[in-house]
Amino acid sequence: MTTDPIDTVDIIDTGPTGPARILWHPADRPRRVLALGHGAGGGTATRDLLALAAALPADGITVALVEQPWRVAGKKVAPAPKTLDTAWRGLWPALLRPGLPVIAGGRSAGARVACRTGRELGATAVLALSFPLHPPGRPERSRADELLSTGLPTLVVQGGHDPFGRPAEFPEGAYDLVEIAEADHGFAVPRRAGITEETTVTTITEAVRAWARTLGE
Repeated sequence: MTTDPIDTVDIIDTGPTGPARILWHPADRPRRVLALGHGAGGGTATRDLLALAAALPADGITVALVEQPWRVAGKKVAPAPKTLDTAWRGLWPALLRPGLPVIAGGRSAGARVACRTGRELGATAVLALSFPLHPPGRPERSRADELLSTGLPTLVVQGGHDPFGRPAEFPEGAYDLVEIAEADHGFAVPRRAGITEETTVTTITEAVRAWARTLGE
């Protein structure tokens, strides 16, 4: 999978959490910015983040893929949620562009960060990809409160077979939810499903594109 060319790469000092990295995928005529953080088990080179970075600039959405300081430092284990939030707050000013609203987003742990901090930081909406509703096999340890308390227009894009929370497990609330049929937490689908990776990423990007159009200017 390829993406549109990266325009610039910014290294941002977040303070005590260390430097973060922002990889910019710019729109020619930007109307908004979508900031996307990654999960606890990987960086920004996941199928969903790359697909959005490739597709959305054509819709006037500049995509900023954000690498948390722990990834920039080469560490293999993500720090505590509070540390992730601190880093996100520290890099947020670097995401702001004059006159452009910013959508806070991310996948998995990055989605949780966006949900927890979006309204506080002035985001206009939240995009949660593969939101980890609970640890696998532990539905009693729900993180639904993070999702339900964003106070912003929120879209959840969730794999139908995600062990961190299948769509049917999500509580009712003031957010939109799109199911990616047969997909797991990384939006991979089994061969028996007869669904290609191209079909999966197209479903993701089209869902996000349609939702973003409802946000207005």
